Amino acid sequence: MRLFSAQSRVLLLCRAMLAFSWIYQGAVPKILCRSSGEIELIGHIIPLYQWACLAVTWMGVAEIVFGLLLLLSRGSWLLWFNIVTLSGLLLYVALLEPGMFTLPFNPLTLNLSLITLSVIGLVELKKSKPDHA
Repeated sequence: MRLFSAQSRVLLLCRAMLAFSWIYQGAVPKILCRSSGEIELIGHIIPLYQWACLAVTWMGVAEIVFGLLLLLSRGSWLLWFNIVTLSGLLLYVALLEPGMFTLPFNPLTLNLSLITLSVIGLVELKKSKPDHA
């Protein structure tokens, strides 16, 4: 637990929720259940169905690894990377599947919530570091 001792509870909560979200999104809709929506989204880039399925599985693995890194990391770079990644994914969906924004619990509400958690995490991380100025 020494790894987390210098971090605020708010920062730990942000990292835990971000990690849970990435791990869940990687494991459930991409690996365990292989959602047709996930395959359709990647199908815009990889039109061959079998390759799209394989890509979705590997994306799920990458998301699980990313979630674990978010949980264990102490620096800000993963939080920044998370913000950039989620913003890019939002743009991708907006351009290729804008109808998804009308669904309940859609990418807009999910990604903006996770981006906000990342920003809160960055603020907390900055508060926990001594000012060297």
